[in-house]
Order: sequence, then structure tokens, then C-alpha cells
Amino acid sequence: MVAARSLETAEEISDIAFGFMGSKALFSALHVGLFSILSEKVLSPEEVAENSELDLDRATTLLTALTSLGLVRKDGDGFINSPAAEAFLVKGRKYDFGDYLRFQIDKQMYPFLTQLNEALTDSLDKEQVASYEDWFSDPEEARLYSRSQHAGSLGPGRGLAKLIDLSAAKTLLDVGGGTGAFSISLCKAYPALRSTILDFPNVARVGEEFIAEEGLSERIVYQPGNALKDSWPARADAVLMSYLFSGVPGVSIPGLVRNAFTVLARGGDFMVHDFMVDESRDGPKLAALWQLQHTAFNPEARSITSSYVAGLMEAAGFIDISTEPMIPGMTMLVHGRKPA
Repeated sequence: MVAARSLETAEEISDIAFGFMGSKALFSALHVGLFSILSEKVLSPEEVAENSELDLDRATTLLTALTSLGLVRKDGDGFINSPAAEAFLVKGRKYDFGDYLRFQIDKQMYPFLTQLNEALTDSLDKEQVASYEDWFSDPEEARLYSRSQHAGSLGPGRGLAKLIDLSAAKTLLDVGGGTGAFSISLCKAYPALRSTILDFPNVARVGEEFIAEEGLSERIVYQPGNALKDSWPARADAVLMSYLFSGVPGVSIPGLVRNAFTVLARGGDFMVHDFMVDESRDGPKLAALWQLQHTAFNPEARSITSSYVAGLMEAAGFIDISTEPMIPGMTMLVHGRKPA
């Protein structure tokens, strides 16, 4: 593993300090549909203004900022999407995750960073500290978060289906499974698999819509509840926890691992997918920043490594534990098996 590079110049520090401006430029471009407007064509600022809610000056300013970031390219007197923007930020593209960025990250997660100072010093007012259960008790907040998260989880779900062989499993317990993106991907890959998703009631209502759209309502069902408080199904051939550890208090994580061992059938698979940093704690940058962001919302969150998760699995009794990247530079998968 290559150690993280230390900074040497004021310009490098400025790049980090002003990074939030780049984020907002990206979010604003998504909100006005700029990448979709530019899709597969070269447009002048005047043409962008004509096809958007922007006037000419603001269109020019935004296009210039996006070009400086590499999201848009200059082509003669016009502008065109970069290859990455064309593939991932144009509405309707197979791997589009623009809604995930403009709704969940910009509208919900980004504002929490304004209270990071207080979260780190444990000086937040009680009403500023919330659990996902509190947050998702509001149906509109649950719907906004869940629909955007769905867009960001479909790709990793397809990746998981290729990494883990669940051909022998008949039942999956998807703990904190949100709108069912991972369950949908796994059930599509394994036609004999059925899934139960344990998540909050308002999340379940949104997820049932996505599952119905995929024609999987008979194979994927919800057990509405809180994974930290409510009972789990008695038995499952496989248990999945994706993005769950980063969203709960750190002290709750060992109990979740033990619960997975209890409900798993002999020989069953346990899969943990989450933001995990290296044991050396010098990166990866994206995983480390995501963990810090969760602290702003949940001061009791824990910065975890794959070794930490593997150690909890081993202590609980799991065997054949393996670790591998899922989203490069961001998330890891730790996989173990209950002895047969």
C-alpha cells in the first residue's frame, strides 16, 4: 500500500480548503440539468442558456468553473461533457448516479458538515444529534434519502453479485437494506434467492415501489423495524449489512456481528460492505472523508477498518474470512462464513 502524500505548498492546502466550491459547482450543474443538456453535443454558452434556467452570464460562469474541474471540456467556442460526466451524470444513462449526488449528498448530507466542529468537540445541542430512526420518522426525508441512495447502490449491488457465490442460498436477510438495491441485484443474479429487508417503515414504503417496478415483490419483502432494537427473522442462509456500520453508534457494531452469526444457518454467508480505511490510517481519502462526514451527523460513529470488521467476525465464530475492495478507494467487502 502506498502511503498518503504529505502536502508541501500553500496551493495544495488551498485546493483542499476550496474543495467545497467544486462540490457545489457539481451539485448546481446537476440541479439545472447541465450535463444532460450537453449530452453528446457541443454547445456555446448562449445555447446552454437557451436550454436551461440560466442567463448567459451565469451559464458562462458555471461552464468555466466546470471546465476548470475537468467535468466539462472546451471544444472550439463551445463546451462538451467530459467522458466521466457523459457516462455517470447524464440523466438516464445506465450508470447515472447524479440523483444520488444532487439529492442525498447536496440536500441532506452536505448541510450536516456545518456542525462538524461541534460534533468533534462533543458540544452539539441534543436536537442536533439524531439517529437514522429519528431522521427517517419524517416520510419526506426518508423518501428523498432512499430514492437517491437507491441510484448509488445499484452498481455496487451488481458488483457484489459477481464477487460472492450465493447459488446455494435460498434466503437472504438484508439488514438496513434501504430500498432494496442490493437485494434486487442479488435476486436477479440468483433466481432461487428470496430476501427479507429489515429497515425503517418509511424506507420500506419507498423500497416496495422499486421492488414492484422490478417485478420482485413476491421474492423481496420487508420486515419494518430498527435493526438495533427490533427482532430479526429467525433464520437466513445469508446476511448482508451494507453501509450499516457507518450509520450506527460504534458500540453497536459488535452486537450486529453476533446477531448475524445467531440467525445464520450453518455454512451461511455473512457480508459486510461499508466505508473502511486502511489499517495504517493514511487513506483511502474518500473512505476517510465519508467516515468524517458521518461523525457530523452521528458523533458516536466509528472509523472502521477491514481488519477491525474481520476481527469481530472471527471473535463471533465466523471462518474463511476474506477482504476485498468493492468501490475502489471508497468501500470494502468483508466476507465470512458460519461453520458447517
